[in-house]
Amino acid sequence: MLIDTHAHVNFNAFKADADEVIRRALASDTWMILVGAETKTSRRALDYANKYEKGVYAAVGLHPMHTHAQPAAGDDYDFTTREENFSYDVYEKLAQFKKTVAVGEIGLDYYQLDAATGLARVKQKQKEVFLEQLKLARNLKLPVIIHCRQAHDDMLEILKDFRKTYQADLPKDKAWGVMHCFSGDEELAWQYFLLGLNISFTGLITFSAQWDDLIRRLPNDKFMLETDCPYMTPEPFRGQRNEPVLVKKVAERIAAIKNLSWERIAEISTANARGLFGI
Repeated sequence: MLIDTHAHVNFNAFKADADEVIRRALASDTWMILVGAETKTSRRALDYANKYEKGVYAAVGLHPMHTHAQPAAGDDYDFTTREENFSYDVYEKLAQFKKTVAVGEIGLDYYQLDAATGLARVKQKQKEVFLEQLKLARNLKLPVIIHCRQAHDDMLEILKDFRKTYQADLPKDKAWGVMHCFSGDEELAWQYFLLGLNISFTGLITFSAQWDDLIRRLPNDKFMLETDCPYMTPEPFRGQRNEPVLVKKVAERIAAIKNLSWERIAEISTANARGLFGI
């Protein structure tokens, strides 16, 4: 069994065949967490999760790129984000549903920001919204799924202050969140481990050896698997739309690096996901 801990089958890329994609994954013994980026996709994640008795769960949250309107472009996406003002009450209601297993994805994203966007104002709003959602997760005793791109200095400062302030409310014997789609080095990974967070890997590791040494030395209780679909499609399917069933390719790559069977990586990563998200 595998758990894709970060999938966006609730995004428009799957508008025509989302249920088919979900059923294909479930048939291959792959469960998933559908992750929201703003109110609409958070609700849609819950709608899909509630349709299935087991195997499909939701995370709700406001992505930092939706705290302001901006162009967003990459190798496999090109769109303009819509600004949403964070409503604690709205997300609190969504987060209280039984199938909601995390607050996310939340965090900081300074990629593609420039002076023309009102840089200082945008960064400050991202930080404020992120902190509010950390507090929401703490109040509801839910783990967090954290996004961070080109903002690790500010991210670490916020997380250190938050952990110091609310340490009594955070789990002491297990992780309380995950840095999703981790792309940092080993030193950065250990800074997050020491804050009580795990990291997760996408198909990115199948077409770059940049993280091989980190993965080789990675403690077995610190990592999970994800697709981040429809993005980050693993080899040998690059150029196609990603989907949860392909999380097996991430497991196989980690297995090869660690010189273990993919079944063993599936066992380890699934246990870590179950422990963090309570599924």
